[in-house]
Amino acid sequence: MSKAAELAALIGSQTALSNKNMIINGAFQCWQRSTSVSSQTGSGYQTTDRWRTNASGGTYNQSRQTVPLGDSVVGDFKYFLRHEVTTGDNFTGIQQRIEDVQSVPEGTLTLSFYAKGTNPNAGSITIGTNQYFGTGGSPSSNVEVTSAATFTVTSSWQRFNFQLTVASISGKTLGTNDDSYFQIQFTQDGNDTSTDAWTLDITGVQLEVGQTATPFEHEGYETTIQKCYRYYYKTDLDLGTNSPYLIGSYAFAVSTTLVWCITDYPVTMRIRPTALEQSGTATDYGVLRCGRSTAVTCSTVPIYTNGTSNRRAVSQFAASGFTNGVTGFPMNNNTNGTLAWSVEL
Repeated sequence: MSKAAELAALIGSQTALSNKNMIINGAFQCWQRSTSVSSQTGSGYQTTDRWRTNASGGTYNQSRQTVPLGDSVVGDFKYFLRHEVTTGDNFTGIQQRIEDVQSVPEGTLTLSFYAKGTNPNAGSITIGTNQYFGTGGSPSSNVEVTSAATFTVTSSWQRFNFQLTVASISGKTLGTNDDSYFQIQFTQDGNDTSTDAWTLDITGVQLEVGQTATPFEHEGYETTIQKCYRYYYKTDLDLGTNSPYLIGSYAFAVSTTLVWCITDYPVTMRIRPTALEQSGTATDYGVLRCGRSTAVTCSTVPIYTNGTSNRRAVSQFAASGFTNGVTGFPMNNNTNGTLAWSVEL
């Protein structure tokens, strides 16, 4: 099955929705990594799922904000993203990369969203697009429109909508690494190198085919998080009030000091992950052996061992006191210890 078909199957499994929106987590419901960061200067995925930050020389804070009940404009939403640029620079802002450049058709798309805040020095925020053909082999050069549209925010919520033109990809060549994408971005203008601060509050982002902005298509949290898991999965700690917490499917000892821990992803990930993210120290992790009531505490933080496919990961836990071949469960001793796998674009 192609990457585009895998993604379409995942999205299309929710038959009650039209799935017209090509943006994932446009209502900012999912925040696996964190609900806030401050004084950041690096690019990457920081807080809310599927939304990447392009620092581009700027410094920023990011946080999840709650929509007041009964708000007359955005009252149908629960959260919005606050992207607060404390030191500006050109092209600093937020992006979403839509998997597979072929999945976004040529022609006219309509981008709509709700926003408020303060403007960069140039007086407006810029919308850009980028058709990126991937890496590996001899892919075509990306087709970037750095200023497809601009908009001016105020202290009050407004709904904006813009028609964007997507160029044909006929005759283009994809890379061989399955990492092409179509990018939409909200940034400080490319010609504006001012360091002035500005803030974008945003929610209800929708990108759809055609020339008309239709009402935002709301979907439940469980639908959205399943889509997000394709790109990033973090072990769920919401399993009760008492530790330890299960952070994998099962474990088995391969020696008296090493245990391989297996984690089954809830959905097929975009590609096979090749690294493991940990949030704690060694003592935050452990293994509960079958037939025992307490977990053995690890002597080092878990490390990545292998990913047998894009459905399962193998992590290595080190501790003493195991019996070769004994099974059990990977645990953490408190909420500090989590495991995560990322295959973001």
